[in-house]
Parts: sequence; C-alpha cells; structure tokens
Amino acid sequence: MNKHTAIKPPASLLERANEIYNFGAELRRPSQDVPKRSPVSEPQPVAEEAPEHKPAAAPVEPVEPATVVPQAAAKVRAQINRAALRAANYIDPDGPVTGLSEEFRIVKRQLLLAARGGKGLEAIEHGERILICSANPNEGKTFCAVNLALSMATEKDNRVLLVDADFAKPSVLARLGIEGGRGLMDALANPDIYVEDLVIETDIAGLSVLPAGAQTNQDTEYLAAARSAAVLDALTRHDPSRIIIFDSPPALAASPASVLALHVGQAVMVVHADVTTDSALRDALSLLSGCEHIQLLLNRTKFSPTGRKFGNYYGYGA
Repeated sequence: MNKHTAIKPPASLLERANEIYNFGAELRRPSQDVPKRSPVSEPQPVAEEAPEHKPAAAPVEPVEPATVVPQAAAKVRAQINRAALRAANYIDPDGPVTGLSEEFRIVKRQLLLAARGGKGLEAIEHGERILICSANPNEGKTFCAVNLALSMATEKDNRVLLVDADFAKPSVLARLGIEGGRGLMDALANPDIYVEDLVIETDIAGLSVLPAGAQTNQDTEYLAAARSAAVLDALTRHDPSRIIIFDSPPALAASPASVLALHVGQAVMVVHADVTTDSALRDALSLLSGCEHIQLLLNRTKFSPTGRKFGNYYGYGA
C-alpha cells in the first residue's frame, strides 16, 4: 500500500507572519497569578417581623386612564460609505467574496476561537477585547482593524464594536465615511458621561463604532486611571455578545498602546511585509507585554506558498 503524506492546509496571514519572524517565546506570555478571593460567608436567616395591623384603606375614586405618550423614534443609523471602501480596497459589505475577505475570515476565526472558546479550548480572559497595533505608522493597522470589524460584523452570534483608540490621529470614522463627535476619551475624562451613549450604530448589521473623542495631552494618563476599567467593562456588560476591536496608536510612536494592552485579552501586531524590521518588532512587542496573547498579522504580502486565489470558488475573481 502506498503511503500518503498528509497535506498541510495553507497558512493564514497570522501563521505566515509567525513563521517568517519566528519569535515564539516573545508571543507567549507567562500567565500571571490571580489573587484568590476570600470566602464569602453564607447569609444568616433573619427573623421576620410580624406585620403591623393597619386599618382598611378608604375606597379610591376611579381615575381616568393616562394618555399614552408615543416613544421617541429609533436611533438613526450612520450610513457607511460603500463607494469609499471599495475605492480604498477595503472589504465591501455588500460585494462578492474576494481574496481579501477570505483572508480576514481565516484571521477572525482564530481570534473568535480564543475569545469564546471551543474545540476543547477555554476562552481567554477578556478575549472579546482585541487590540490592533503596529510598530510604526503607515504599516496598515487601521486597514486591518476596519477590515476585521467588517468581517466580524457578518457573524450570526456576535456583534462588533470598532473603537478608534488612536487619540492623536483618529482615522476610523473617516475611512468609513461617517461623522463623529464625542467618544471614548470624553467618557474617560468625564464621569458624568455614559460611554454607551456615545456608540454610533451603523447601517451594517452587527457593526457599531465608538469615536476617539476629544484630543488631549493626557490620553495615556486617562487610560491608566482606575475609571478606564469601569468604562471598558460597561461596553461588554451592555452587550455580552459584543466583540470590541481597538484601533491603537503605533506602539513605537505613542504611549497609549502599552496601556491599552493592559485592558485587552488579545493583541494583533500588524507587520508590513519586507518593511517592518526585526528590531522594531521586538521593541514593539516588549511594549505590549501587558497582554499575554499576541499574534502577528502579515500585511501587504505578495508571497503565497500555495498560489491560492480566494474567491474563485464562489464564482468571483479574487
């Protein structure tokens, strides 16, 4: 009988990045000790007081039914500029399956598996919070963050919130063609602002956006404050099915990325193929050490070991 060699499936952009840079240990953070909670004593039964004897209430005169006031109309959803997405080579939410959309399908599946668990794997803590970062500017982090959000929005069991956390140079809303206003930084700076009120629903089912908000020279300090944990918890407490994607500043260009890493369960470091240097990548990874689960995502690569062209299977060109 002939022996057949097992066929290895094509590597994803995450796997190919890891093979090229082969960091290994740098991407596997040792789990931190979690302090055990002190045992809580069982509540003791409390004796019920005998009800007081009250005189019978006087008969109440009939009251005319109150006039029903109609509720306010549903919140208007922001219109995503599909033409702008197509012109900038983003995933078209209404378009055919392409090579790009298939690549992000593979990437999101690995991230969702870590976030929700399955196939014998336990969900990682705060895995529903995903930080998209890069070492330097112009390496494609916002491009990947937006495309990942557009791909995840098609999931049936999850909703996605795309957060523009690049406070110095926010660009997510401009890429989507929608107008913004107050955002995450406003909620962090002002305790009277409820962050969920600042979330913008879009006309793409399952996709919402949170703007960066007011610019400040103290963005890192606000992120490091105790209030930031409560604000981010409110985003998932409002909608447990929500996946949150943070478009972060470049790690080597601005300090908020290192603080944001403390609040997420997963981080994706976007690597510009043939441009991002090994030393820059190592320095950036060290700054994100607050996150235990980091993966590399290869961007702008022309290398394909299998020569695959996603999209043709569905009858469309890649």
